[in-house]
Amino acid sequence: MSIVIRSATIDDLDTLVALRIEYLMVHYGGLSDTDKVAIIRQVKEYISKEIGKGFLAVIAVDGCKTVSVAFMAISEKPANLSFMTGRVGTILNVFTFSEYRNRGIATEVLQSLISLAKQYSLSSIELSATPAGKALYKKLGFVEKKFVCTEMKLIL
Repeated sequence: MSIVIRSATIDDLDTLVALRIEYLMVHYGGLSDTDKVAIIRQVKEYISKEIGKGFLAVIAVDGCKTVSVAFMAISEKPANLSFMTGRVGTILNVFTFSEYRNRGIATEVLQSLISLAKQYSLSSIELSATPAGKALYKKLGFVEKKFVCTEMKLIL
């Protein structure tokens, strides 16, 4: 059976939520039951409201099983020289089940997501790379940002 790469739709909501939880479990080494319930609720609500507008996802399906995914959140802000259309994407949740890794599936999923970004007139795409994913992102044309400013964050 061949693997099919496609854009996710609202019909994939439960799968997307499950893959978000799977990604977070692997990335953070587990989640408390309380955190899991809160994340499931928020992600379901967010995707239901934003899919096809401020949120895009591409999945790879092998038969009935979704084996790889990548999310993109789209934000819009006043244009500047770095984002002339005012629209930028942030890639999140790039995940492939271990038995499907090193087959080029994540590459195809990300290439499809990049094509969608062009269709949505995004000026750029950002992501945070883990050491394991850095080579893949560089192969796809991502470059490390040279910050002139210090990144800061206020947790509310």
